Amino acid sequence: MVALSETPQLWGLATAQLWRRFRRRVRMGPLYRWRFTGFTPERVLIAPQDLRPADPQLAEEFYHGRFALAGRVVETGGRSPFLVEPPNAAWQAALHNFGWLRNLRAAGTELATANARALLSDWITTHGRSISGPAWAPEVTAQRIIAWLQHSNLILAGAELRTYRQFMRSLAMQVRYLRTMAAVMDDGEEKLRARIALALAALALPVSSSTSRSARRNLELELVRQILPDGGHISRNPLAILELLADLLPLRQTYASGQEAPPKALIEAIERMLPALRFFRHHDGSLALFNGVGATMPERVIAVLRHDDIGGLPLIHAAHSGYERLSMDSTTIIADTGLAPPVTASRDAHAGCLSFEMSSGRSRYIVNAGVDRYGPAEFRPLARSTAAHSTATINDTSSCRFSNTSGLSTMIGTPIIAGPSKVNIERIEKPGVIGFVANHNGYVRPFGIYHERQIVLSHNGSVIEGIDSFFAAGRNPLRHTGAEEIVIRFHLHPSVNVSVDDHGLIVLQADNDDIWMFSSTIQPFVEDSLFFAGFRGPVKTRQITLSVNAANRPEVEWQFTRTTLGVYG
Repeated sequence: MVALSETPQLWGLATAQLWRRFRRRVRMGPLYRWRFTGFTPERVLIAPQDLRPADPQLAEEFYHGRFALAGRVVETGGRSPFLVEPPNAAWQAALHNFGWLRNLRAAGTELATANARALLSDWITTHGRSISGPAWAPEVTAQRIIAWLQHSNLILAGAELRTYRQFMRSLAMQVRYLRTMAAVMDDGEEKLRARIALALAALALPVSSSTSRSARRNLELELVRQILPDGGHISRNPLAILELLADLLPLRQTYASGQEAPPKALIEAIERMLPALRFFRHHDGSLALFNGVGATMPERVIAVLRHDDIGGLPLIHAAHSGYERLSMDSTTIIADTGLAPPVTASRDAHAGCLSFEMSSGRSRYIVNAGVDRYGPAEFRPLARSTAAHSTATINDTSSCRFSNTSGLSTMIGTPIIAGPSKVNIERIEKPGVIGFVANHNGYVRPFGIYHERQIVLSHNGSVIEGIDSFFAAGRNPLRHTGAEEIVIRFHLHPSVNVSVDDHGLIVLQADNDDIWMFSSTIQPFVEDSLFFAGFRGPVKTRQITLSVNAANRPEVEWQFTRTTLGVYG
């Protein structure tokens, strides 16, 4: 439900989006078309490195017309993949961004090389001459430019003159198109990636000195604006750090391989982002599920961190990004203690303030439900809600409000338009004890209730003590209003087995790993839940719930205790 006071903000967002769309249409129209034609470079001067892992087996699948992209498989039946009906927008974008070229290159066979050239020529024939549709979305074009540059050797080495010229002509047109469109792109990761693509093109292709300076300057401005002082991204999405580093590190290397020194803003951004990436990494190598993180392959994180020359410890306190990390022995807790990101960068953000995840040994135990922007559309609203996070909900209401107004969603998506406006946080650090206490006001407007959570890790990482408190303004006790029904949830990872012992304690055990016991000052229950961040889609899991009327019991204590250490390296 959108409050009347939020309506002007929604229409302001919609108006700004309509203005951007109008400017895009103008820039794609006859007045700007002349900018997309011009000088065709003779060759690619340098091919940037691709840090994303490849699967050479997919090369054979592509050859046989089976295109597995963005979690969906499409069999083309001998037709061009660029002419078949796409199953969804994510698959379509993955096809047109050409990131799959890395799989054909990894195959290292003449057949894979020939197939890569045939597919690229097919795209130029079907979509390269008409600048329109999803294939030419600026964010897709930026990814395609990066992929074409990184795998230009695959296409051009030993290619016929016609193929060579066709490739260079199309690449040059895409670069000129992106230069025109980058300024009117939506805010966020995609806009920064467009600036990265243009900076790579300015290094890999012969361009004028003014074009090179412009690409460098625009990259620096976007890096300063989007990368926070602690290395996080303005979207507060940990996955954005991984994805951007996978593009920024090759850009840094490309600068180093040429005659131009890397921009200072680029060097400093990477140096901040690498520790931030470690901050969000669990013991199993995956990223914590906050604000738009779905399933992540540990190999992707490793491929990026391999280029961390310093290799230092992760941050413990990310104040600008709004997260806390508690780590002791083999136990790690990562918690969301921040405000929602700016509205224009919140289309993937979640209502997860004061939620946390816990891993021990090589296993994750307490998680959030997790979903990325390509997750099933029918599950995304649920997965972004507070109830899908390991924190407290009041009257089954999220601590943030999303824009779900029909008619506006096609223009602005579903960003967060209201939520906690203030989070107070205090770090706890004593000999043998680390923790934090934080509270937020996300429930003050609808219910007049503040939520405060304290989490303390001690006993060499074997004891986690938590307290959830609920109070009115001025820390006054709550009055009975009928709006104090609270559920505190602890979502369990699907790999965790849960049982109840003879004493009523909840036992959590992962295969060949630690055993944890859960207890509370009120009766805990084990209920069904969903985990959306599985590699094969949503799966059933379990959750521990604590239900309480805050007016009668404004404070709930709970504890996880490790009783047995598993075997891990």
